[in-house]
Amino acid sequence: MRDTEYGDRAYRRRFSFRKKMIFIPFLVVGGLALISYIVMLLWNALMPVIFHLGMITFWQAAGLLILSKILFGFGKGGHRGGPPWMRHRMEHFKNMSPEEQQRFREQWRDRCGKWGRHYGRPDWDQAAGDAAKPAEEAPKPM
Repeated sequence: MRDTEYGDRAYRRRFSFRKKMIFIPFLVVGGLALISYIVMLLWNALMPVIFHLGMITFWQAAGLLILSKILFGFGKGGHRGGPPWMRHRMEHFKNMSPEEQQRFREQWRDRCGKWGRHYGRPDWDQAAGDAAKPAEEAPKPM
Protein backbone atom coordinates (compact mmCIF):
# COMPACT_ATOMS: atom_id res chain seq x y z
CA MET A 1 0.00 0.00 0.00
CA ARG A 2 1.36 3.36 -0.94
CA ASP A 3 1.31 6.46 1.25
CA THR A 4 -0.94 8.30 -1.14
CA GLU A 5 -3.61 5.60 -0.92
CA TYR A 6 -3.56 5.68 2.86
CA GLY A 7 -3.67 9.46 2.89
CA ASP A 8 -6.59 9.53 0.45
CA ARG A 9 -8.55 7.00 2.51
CA ALA A 10 -7.89 8.92 5.75
CA TYR A 11 -8.96 12.16 4.08
CA ARG A 12 -12.17 10.57 2.78
CA ARG A 13 -12.96 9.14 6.21
CA ARG A 14 -12.32 12.48 7.90
CA PHE A 15 -14.39 14.34 5.30
CA SER A 16 -17.22 11.83 5.69
CA PHE A 17 -17.16 12.34 9.46
CA ARG A 18 -17.37 16.11 8.98
CA LYS A 19 -20.39 15.69 6.73
CA LYS A 20 -22.08 13.63 9.43
CA MET A 21 -21.30 16.29 12.07
CA ILE A 22 -23.70 18.64 10.27
CA PHE A 23 -26.62 16.47 11.37
CA ILE A 24 -25.81 16.52 15.10
CA PRO A 25 -27.60 19.83 15.86
CA PHE A 26 -30.65 18.56 14.01
CA LEU A 27 -30.59 15.33 16.02
CA VAL A 28 -30.33 17.29 19.28
CA VAL A 29 -33.26 19.55 18.36
CA GLY A 30 -35.30 16.56 17.16
CA GLY A 31 -34.56 14.64 20.36
CA LEU A 32 -35.53 17.63 22.49
CA ALA A 33 -38.75 18.02 20.51
CA LEU A 34 -39.61 14.33 20.88
CA ILE A 35 -38.94 14.29 24.62
CA SER A 36 -40.88 17.55 25.08
CA TYR A 37 -43.82 16.04 23.22
CA ILE A 38 -43.70 12.95 25.46
CA VAL A 39 -43.56 15.18 28.58
CA MET A 40 -46.56 17.13 27.28
CA LEU A 41 -48.55 13.95 26.63
CA LEU A 42 -47.73 12.48 30.03
CA TRP A 43 -48.50 15.72 31.85
CA ASN A 44 -51.80 16.22 30.07
CA ALA A 45 -52.80 12.59 30.65
CA LEU A 46 -51.88 12.39 34.34
CA MET A 47 -51.59 15.74 36.11
CA PRO A 48 -55.05 17.20 35.41
CA VAL A 49 -56.69 13.99 36.60
CA ILE A 50 -54.52 13.34 39.66
CA PHE A 51 -53.72 16.83 40.96
CA HIS A 52 -56.41 18.92 39.19
CA LEU A 53 -53.79 21.01 37.37
CA GLY A 54 -54.24 22.62 33.97
CA MET A 55 -53.07 21.21 30.67
CA ILE A 56 -49.81 22.48 29.14
CA THR A 57 -48.68 23.26 25.62
CA PHE A 58 -45.69 21.87 23.77
CA TRP A 59 -43.55 24.93 24.54
CA GLN A 60 -44.46 24.80 28.23
CA ALA A 61 -43.43 21.14 28.26
CA ALA A 62 -40.10 22.03 26.60
CA GLY A 63 -39.53 24.77 29.18
CA LEU A 64 -40.44 22.41 32.01
CA LEU A 65 -38.02 19.81 30.66
CA ILE A 66 -35.17 22.32 30.37
CA LEU A 67 -35.90 23.72 33.84
CA SER A 68 -35.90 20.26 35.40
CA LYS A 69 -32.60 19.43 33.69
CA ILE A 70 -31.05 22.65 34.99
CA LEU A 71 -32.29 22.04 38.54
CA PHE A 72 -31.68 18.29 38.79
CA GLY A 73 -28.73 17.79 36.45
CA PHE A 74 -28.24 16.33 33.03
CA GLY A 75 -27.38 12.85 34.25
CA LYS A 76 -24.17 10.98 33.83
CA GLY A 77 -25.68 7.56 33.41
CA GLY A 78 -26.65 5.39 36.32
CA HIS A 79 -26.36 6.00 40.01
CA ARG A 80 -22.84 6.39 41.25
CA GLY A 81 -23.32 6.89 44.94
CA GLY A 82 -25.15 10.19 45.01
CA PRO A 83 -24.11 13.72 44.13
CA PRO A 84 -20.44 14.46 43.38
CA TRP A 85 -19.85 16.22 46.70
CA MET A 86 -21.21 13.19 48.58
CA ARG A 87 -19.06 10.77 46.57
CA HIS A 88 -16.02 12.89 47.38
CA ARG A 89 -16.88 12.79 51.10
CA MET A 90 -17.48 9.02 51.03
CA GLU A 91 -14.12 8.41 49.34
CA HIS A 92 -12.45 10.72 51.84
CA PHE A 93 -14.13 8.84 54.72
CA LYS A 94 -12.99 5.46 53.37
CA ASN A 95 -9.39 6.67 53.23
CA MET A 96 -9.41 7.80 56.87
CA SER A 97 -7.81 5.85 59.66
CA PRO A 98 -10.17 4.32 62.26
CA GLU A 99 -9.27 7.07 64.75
CA GLU A 100 -10.09 9.77 62.20
CA GLN A 101 -13.36 8.01 61.33
CA GLN A 102 -14.33 7.93 65.01
CA ARG A 103 -13.48 11.62 65.44
CA PHE A 104 -15.51 12.42 62.30
CA ARG A 105 -18.53 10.49 63.65
CA GLU A 106 -18.30 12.29 66.98
CA GLN A 107 -18.16 15.69 65.26
CA TRP A 108 -21.26 14.89 63.21
CA ARG A 109 -23.04 13.46 66.24
CA ASP A 110 -22.35 16.74 68.07
CA ARG A 111 -23.64 18.74 65.10
CA CYS A 112 -26.72 16.66 64.32
CA GLY A 113 -27.62 15.27 67.71
CA LYS A 114 -29.82 12.20 67.96
CA TRP A 115 -31.49 12.59 64.61
CA GLY A 116 -31.41 10.82 61.29
CA ARG A 117 -31.66 7.35 59.91
CA HIS A 118 -28.67 6.06 61.89
CA TYR A 119 -30.13 6.95 65.28
CA GLY A 120 -30.72 3.81 67.27
CA ARG A 121 -28.53 1.57 65.12
CA PRO A 122 -26.10 -0.24 67.40
CA ASP A 123 -23.38 -0.56 64.78
CA TRP A 124 -23.19 3.13 63.84
CA ASP A 125 -20.77 3.89 66.67
CA GLN A 126 -18.53 0.97 65.83
CA ALA A 127 -15.74 0.95 63.31
CA ALA A 128 -16.45 -0.59 59.91
CA GLY A 129 -14.48 -3.78 60.67
CA ASP A 130 -16.30 -4.34 63.97
CA ALA A 131 -19.76 -3.99 62.43
CA ALA A 132 -19.08 -6.72 59.87
CA LYS A 133 -18.25 -9.34 62.53
CA PRO A 134 -21.21 -11.59 63.30
CA ALA A 135 -22.25 -11.98 66.90
CA GLU A 136 -21.72 -15.32 68.60
CA GLU A 137 -24.79 -17.45 68.34
CA ALA A 138 -26.32 -18.61 71.57
CA PRO A 139 -27.13 -22.32 71.81
CA LYS A 140 -30.70 -23.05 70.85
CA PRO A 141 -32.86 -24.62 73.54
CA MET A 142 -34.47 -27.93 72.66
